[in-house]
Amino acid sequence: MSEIRDPQAMRALAHPVRIRLLEVLASEGTATATRCAEIVGESASNCSFHLRNLAKYGFIERAAGSGRERPWRLTSVSQIFDADPGDPETAAAATAFDEMLLNWEFTRLRDANRRGPDPDPTWAKTTTLAGATMFLRPEEARELGDELGRLSMRFIERAEDPSLRPAGARAVRMFLATSLITDLDPPPRSTPPEAGSDLGSTELAS
Repeated sequence: MSEIRDPQAMRALAHPVRIRLLEVLASEGTATATRCAEIVGESASNCSFHLRNLAKYGFIERAAGSGRERPWRLTSVSQIFDADPGDPETAAAATAFDEMLLNWEFTRLRDANRRGPDPDPTWAKTTTLAGATMFLRPEEARELGDELGRLSMRFIERAEDPSLRPAGARAVRMFLATSLITDLDPPPRSTPPEAGSDLGSTELAS
């Protein structure tokens, strides 16, 4: 897992085609720009441009090829943003990436929902859509996030090494998120009247 602190690297990753290319490289192990173009539906020149930008910030690197082939591979199958909330530039870059990723993830989820069940009956009831509202203390929320992070890494070695994937394995996307629901915070209480005050009476002058 690589940690990303550079706001320029965050911005470089905040593009749906580049996220898709990283996904393709994770699936293929290594791939040329031409092979990526076949899978993502973009031109080879456009894929080459985005791949070079990903390489510029260390997300991918050249892999060994044969002949004129110039394949790419991931430097890490997972990334984590370590944004400094006190740095406006980094915080803005992280927010922009999060917005792009949310749109990308929800578009994919909606597409899967509209496709309906997979034609292969062995994959029936293998997808999940769930949500829950919990009332947690800060340390419990952090603990939950850590547990979810560990869950997402359960089969990570199969993403890192395609040879470890068992027969019949297919790509399954898991998207995890937790967030504060601020509109369920209790409203502030009214300030009680000071002792000795009489707010319920009015003195009339004679």
